[in-house]
Amino acid sequence: MSYVDGFVLAVPLARREAFIAHASFAATIFREHGALSVMECWADDVPEGKLTSFPMAVKLEPGEAVVFSWITWPSRAARDAGMKAVMEDPRMDADMAAMPFDGKRMIFGGFIPVVEA
Repeated sequence: MSYVDGFVLAVPLARREAFIAHASFAATIFREHGALSVMECWADDVPEGKLTSFPMAVKLEPGEAVVFSWITWPSRAARDAGMKAVMEDPRMDADMAAMPFDGKRMIFGGFIPVVEA
């Protein structure tokens, strides 16, 4: 069964193109290290909530957009090995230093799919 890493983050609207370049670069590296796919989605219809919401979760500030992302892997073992290889890949060093978003407000986690249709 496959495995999914999910992410939610806030990106400044003015950094949209920088984010797309960053995400495209990183996606290539993730794919080289075993990821099946990488999806980056810019918020289009993401309402504010009263108790919880994507904007609340990332402490969205004026002039920012929510980004919802996921990476699919063949398995948890492939993800663990692939993520380790990505973090050790020297190409990621400069890219991570210039992230076009506040990584402290990024939400992430690994998930076991229960329905794949």
